[in-house]
Amino acid sequence: MTTSTLTESSATAPTPARPARPQYKVTGRRVLRSEWAKLWSLRSTWITLGLGLLFLVGFGVIASAHYHSDFAAGRPMRRDDANATALSLSLFGTNFAQLALGVLGVLVSAGEYSTGMIRSTLAAVPRRLPVLWSKAAVFGLVALVVATAGVFVAFPVGSSLVSDTPAALSLSHEGVVRSLLGAGLYLGFVGVIGVALGALLRSVAGGIAVLVASLMLVPGLVSLLPTSWQDNISPYLPSNAGESMFALTHDATTLAPGAGFLVFLGWTVLALAGAAYRLVRTDA
Repeated sequence: MTTSTLTESSATAPTPARPARPQYKVTGRRVLRSEWAKLWSLRSTWITLGLGLLFLVGFGVIASAHYHSDFAAGRPMRRDDANATALSLSLFGTNFAQLALGVLGVLVSAGEYSTGMIRSTLAAVPRRLPVLWSKAAVFGLVALVVATAGVFVAFPVGSSLVSDTPAALSLSHEGVVRSLLGAGLYLGFVGVIGVALGALLRSVAGGIAVLVASLMLVPGLVSLLPTSWQDNISPYLPSNAGESMFALTHDATTLAPGAGFLVFLGWTVLALAGAAYRLVRTDA
């Protein structure tokens, strides 16, 4: 009797309720923190950012040292060096640094598609677009800071090397600070374009190929066109518009710094718009 009563009472006793799991709301700040953590968890981030900084500073110092060597030895200047300044020599590594930062931008977004991690990311952020905005904002800011730090290191070193040559310039010279900030901003935008191309093409190889073609190959192909066509097309190409952002002097064939900024910003927005459209319209 006692055993039966205990059995019945235990069967009817209420089961203690398990504590409810806390509900985590997806916010823009949390998505940004997630992308920040993912960016710095990759070994390629440290390596590629280091290479970009090395290219930016190293090639600028090498170009300045080579110019000083030619001047000191009395050797005739090459045509490209005839109008060189401490600024242009110090920023010689920009063309190489843009590849490192652009490629890393492609890896930041397309790398998730190659590993399949994008499915987990989009499951956590079902609205999708905040993922793209956060990736672009986080990496664009990192690229901007690294590039700006690099150019402000490269210029004082390069300037000191050519201080006794016709290329001498100081930081107080009109337009120098604007040009250095423009170079950092340009490389930051290149990183954003890399993120957009990676998300648009969803292929590391494809994104890098399009990035290199748009920044380096297309300007060379346009130079084969008739001169009248070149004058109308060349200034508005991404790389040429970007270069006008940090050029110290301008002529009739180049854009003013403000116009170059707006054109390059337009290319960046166009790349992001294409990536956003595909992210929303197609499956991961």
